Amino acid sequence: MVKEAEAHAAEDKKTRELAEAKNQADSLIHSTEKAVSEHGDKVGAAEKTAIETAAADLKEALKSDDVETITAKTQGLAQASMKLGEAMYKAQAAAGEAGAGAAPEGDKPKDDNVVDAEFSEVDDTKKQ
Repeated sequence: MVKEAEAHAAEDKKTRELAEAKNQADSLIHSTEKAVSEHGDKVGAAEKTAIETAAADLKEALKSDDVETITAKTQGLAQASMKLGEAMYKAQAAAGEAGAGAAPEGDKPKDDNVVDAEFSEVDDTKKQ
């Protein structure tokens, strides 16, 4: 069995690389499509089209078993989706500056009705 495993090690490595590349690509497609559907209005039409085209290219590359193509298309989608990430970050920063005058929910006055107590552990075996 060991000799058989050693003989197929290279094949197993290629299979593992392909599976990892496909999983990473699927994950990126899913997160990018979700971000575009939720925040697509924050980028221009050209950037949104570029992201959608890169996602479609990656989906097409997933139909093949070429690790290099999948990896290259994954990088392309990652680069295209960075524009959306930047736009989301800028929108969040602008919203943060606009709300800077209001107290965040975490800064609400806390209830001072807290009771501290001392305790000691009781060993049930010593009671008997």
